[in-house]
Amino acid sequence: MRFLLPFLAALLLFAGQPQAAPKVTVQGNTILVDGKPFQAHGVAGWGNLEILPKLGVTTIRTYGDNNEDVLDEAQRLGLKVILGFWMEHPRRGFDYANRAVVEEQLGRLRKFVQAHKDHPALLMWGIGNEVEAELTDDTQVWPAIEEAAALVKSLDPNHPTMAVLAETGTDKVAKVKRIAPSIDVMGINSYGESVPSVPERVRAQGWTGPIILTELGAIGQWQAAKTPWGAAIEPTSTEKAQLLQKQLQAIGPDTAGQILFLWGWKQEVTYSWHSLLLPTGEWQQSAEMMAAAWDGARPDGNHAPRIAVLSFLQGSSWLKGSTATARLRVSDPDGDPLTVEWEVMAEQAVLLKAGDSEPALAKFPEAISKTGDDGVTVSGLAPGQYRLYVTIRDGKGAAATGNLPFQVQ
Repeated sequence: MRFLLPFLAALLLFAGQPQAAPKVTVQGNTILVDGKPFQAHGVAGWGNLEILPKLGVTTIRTYGDNNEDVLDEAQRLGLKVILGFWMEHPRRGFDYANRAVVEEQLGRLRKFVQAHKDHPALLMWGIGNEVEAELTDDTQVWPAIEEAAALVKSLDPNHPTMAVLAETGTDKVAKVKRIAPSIDVMGINSYGESVPSVPERVRAQGWTGPIILTELGAIGQWQAAKTPWGAAIEPTSTEKAQLLQKQLQAIGPDTAGQILFLWGWKQEVTYSWHSLLLPTGEWQQSAEMMAAAWDGARPDGNHAPRIAVLSFLQGSSWLKGSTATARLRVSDPDGDPLTVEWEVMAEQAVLLKAGDSEPALAKFPEAISKTGDDGVTVSGLAPGQYRLYVTIRDGKGAAATGNLPFQVQ
């Protein structure tokens, strides 16, 4: 026994030491973790992380520079993190010709990298997000991305750098390749029907390294069909899941990863447009598509509810004093009893620029009457533009969402 005690003491000492960060490298168009190919199947966001490994998720993507908790939680769950550093946007007034503000930003980046470069959950560094978006002159952006990426590589040679662009544009990828050679991985945010062609469009601009779809999902509000008064028409959670299935099937073999947006809840035109989770934590049908594409499993074997029909019987515009009826047809593949919740909210009145925060919108509970699992009656509203929201829960952690824009004249 006396010979065993030193061995046990050494074993306990080793177990208590922090794990070494893996070496992440790029080889051709592949990402390697400790020499083994790695696919960044994942989500952008931070909600309900516990179920992600079951879905086949390997990776979480973040955007800002306060992510210690995400790293630790990811490590506990066996996940990797694309750790994002927020580079300020010229479209919001940041001037990359002003060395004082640029040096301040680089100083924050230096501290950020030094603080997290040895964390075992770290996969790579995300250098900004859509810094070039909405610019007619992007000449200052690409050298700034190169300067930031070069700094990161000088501080941490063990993890790749990734730039994240708002779509490929006609020459954005080529500019990164030419002007920012310290970028190792090309990240592209893309939505809707344009997603499947991203790998081909990136390669056409000369990029030979790894490609990650850093945001993908339903059609964006800027792509969606509009009502006659300009309100974007949002797909239901069922329609979003069906599109996601097609996207993942089309792009899987040609990328080093796919990251869905947003694993959480965010008000952006509506509170459900890009939200893969409800505020109360329930997941939606898109999680099933993730599991199917990434060799995962549905949480507890459960299915989310499906929306087959959501529409107004009398059309989406009516006169003040009128009463309108919305029709709903919903089902659950598991036969679970469903609860249906209806809500009327004001329509966003001002078109915002990409990345701007959405305003809090007024709610009108008094407008709803005769609610039911198959529909609802709406009345008593002043002239204006609104949305009728429906949320369906199965009581087992899954949900479905949809909404209808409407107008009272």
